Amino acid sequence: MTKVIPQQQTTAAFAVQAAISFALSLGAMVVGVAYLPVGAWVRAFLAVGLLYVVTSAFTLAKVIRDRQEVGQVVSRVDQARLDKLLAEHDPFKVEGM
Repeated sequence: MTKVIPQQQTTAAFAVQAAISFALSLGAMVVGVAYLPVGAWVRAFLAVGLLYVVTSAFTLAKVIRDRQEVGQVVSRVDQARLDKLLAEHDPFKVEGM
């Protein structure tokens, strides 16, 4: 029997906290790279690296979310099949009569 897990919704406060945290950390890194006492090529390399880390983090989050949604859909389909089998099952039915 498949276990149905209720979908949890995030609160608005959690979403705001996550957005502020992301903005602060990204801003701190941008300021840090901008004021680093190194040449322009090193600064550009670090900026491109930072951009790559941010975009790959978004991609990873999307992949994880998509896989979770697929798992929930499969779970719902399995639950619907089980519900149908249980609804059609008659324990008092005698075979062959």
